[in-house]
Amino acid sequence: MRNALGLMLASVLAAVVIAAGGWFYYSSRADQAAPKTIAARAADPLSAQAKLAAKDDVSITAAIADKPTTLAQAPAPAPAIPVQQKQTCANPNALGVSRVVEIDTTGGPGFGFETFKQFDFLTDKEVVLTFDDSPWPVNTPAVLKALGEECTKGLFFSVGKHAMWHPEILRQVLAQGHTVGTHTWSHLNLNSKKMTEQQAKDEIEKGFSAVKLALGTNPAPFFRFPQLQHNPAMVTYLGTRNVAMWSTDLDSFDFRKGATPEKIVETVMTKLDKLGKGIVLMHDFQKHTGEALPTLLARLKAGGYKIVQIKAKTTFQSLPEYDEAVLKDLKVPTASTTTRPISSVVQTVSQ
Repeated sequence: MRNALGLMLASVLAAVVIAAGGWFYYSSRADQAAPKTIAARAADPLSAQAKLAAKDDVSITAAIADKPTTLAQAPAPAPAIPVQQKQTCANPNALGVSRVVEIDTTGGPGFGFETFKQFDFLTDKEVVLTFDDSPWPVNTPAVLKALGEECTKGLFFSVGKHAMWHPEILRQVLAQGHTVGTHTWSHLNLNSKKMTEQQAKDEIEKGFSAVKLALGTNPAPFFRFPQLQHNPAMVTYLGTRNVAMWSTDLDSFDFRKGATPEKIVETVMTKLDKLGKGIVLMHDFQKHTGEALPTLLARLKAGGYKIVQIKAKTTFQSLPEYDEAVLKDLKVPTASTTTRPISSVVQTVSQ
């Protein structure tokens, strides 16, 4: 009897011990898993932001990330030049622009009847305003001011060296909606007997590279030969680069000694009235051109002439070796950040 009773008590005691052990085992397993669950919920949000900030720092240094996580974290998109915003013309009686022409430069077409006779795209009373030797302090801004007051547009051919000396002015030209082409690196006569074919090619390509670097973006594939001296080999070469060449229909002779604003206006208007239309050659490098332009634009409007704006279907792709050559000549550091637009390097975060 005592043995049976003892046996029963031992069984009960064993059951209690087993139950307690099981409770302790599962409780301890639950306690071990708990920190993982708590850690996942309580992850420090600052550490994640720090990682994103570090990622953004790398992206800004190299290039803006393709897919920023949030608008707050993404750097504001910024072009190489000021954004052109369509604005209502403040001058209700402005000359304006009658139509915009887009040029497909494939094969290197030529324009301007003084040299090229194939493409006659202007109708009666239509005028294209072109300016050589951009940019230059005081004189180019004066031209831009006159064009802006009449809400009209021009085609500018920039000299590479001038572009590198005064890039901020050339950016103003493009930012105000004008078209920018090139006019060689240093305005040499490419048809000179002393000029080798390679030297002429270098003048052309370095000019394009310089204008590209000054603008922070590709220029139009438009080119004008200095002094309108068309080197036959370079005409062929420009065709292989799909660059349109621009001569003129009438020259303002604003570069001649003794030129005055009055003479410039009379020269242009006399020739225009005779031809009835045309591509006008001027120089924003010349002081008297800017002085003559307000009167000239007023005369054009009074005479019933209309301005045609020229644009290119594509942009010009410069060659890397010439980009590097321009930087080397100017003793500019050739780090990878050199060609980045300033807006991707320096941004206003508070004002």
